Amino acid sequence: MAGQRINIMEIRSLIALKQKGWSNRKIAGYLKINRKTVDSYMARFKEMELTCEDLTVLEDAELIDLFSEDSQTEKERYEILAGYFSYFEKELLKPGCTIGALHDEYLLKHPDGYRHTQFCWHFRQWKKRTTPGGKLIHKAAEKLFVDFCGNKLCYTNKSTGELIEVEVFVAILPCSQYTFVKAVPSQRREDLISSLVSCLKWLGGVPQAIISDNLKSAVNKAHRYAPIINKTLANFALFYGCAVDPARPYHPQDYGNKYVM
Repeated sequence: MAGQRINIMEIRSLIALKQKGWSNRKIAGYLKINRKTVDSYMARFKEMELTCEDLTVLEDAELIDLFSEDSQTEKERYEILAGYFSYFEKELLKPGCTIGALHDEYLLKHPDGYRHTQFCWHFRQWKKRTTPGGKLIHKAAEKLFVDFCGNKLCYTNKSTGELIEVEVFVAILPCSQYTFVKAVPSQRREDLISSLVSCLKWLGGVPQAIISDNLKSAVNKAHRYAPIINKTLANFALFYGCAVDPARPYHPQDYGNKYVM
């Protein structure tokens, strides 16, 4: 890394001053450090896609970890982590698996391993290198992605003490990340329609298209390239003046933001 190394208090001061809108030159003069050092630290933050708000909540060890020396020890540490990437990718496809849980599992085996922020960054970089595809550009109010969660939730009947399972409907506007969640008795057609109606009412508008994850309650005939929606959903779309487009199976690029880590 170019420039001199600075201590953790100077790093935190640098972040705080940048958050106030100070220029790199002004920060360097105030902290009495080389401007190229400030430039290199800010470039590192930008490379890792971290905002000042993200950086302020990191522990000291995590901040220091972002600037590990490019030594043989560091290379070995990265190679150990990289050996898990394919495994992580497969595990994340399983319902309920999170990147946080995988990081905890990794640290149990390697206590001196990467902290969460750099762990996630290295995994994202590996995904970018190994996953073909372009950047999805989403326009406001163009699409609404909908699906049911893989795992059910439950609530307790106060009168009987019985645990009652519910399905969880989730919808997201990918441009704004605005998200709607509703618990319903099942994934049946009537519960899907009820959830969609509640969602549109809550949003206060209708998108141009609703993209479903090839749900059984939405599709009459599954197809690799053009699934056919059922009549009930077709009438729903006609009434609300929007399109309903089931995502194609085995085409994760159709699903948009729902599956982003």
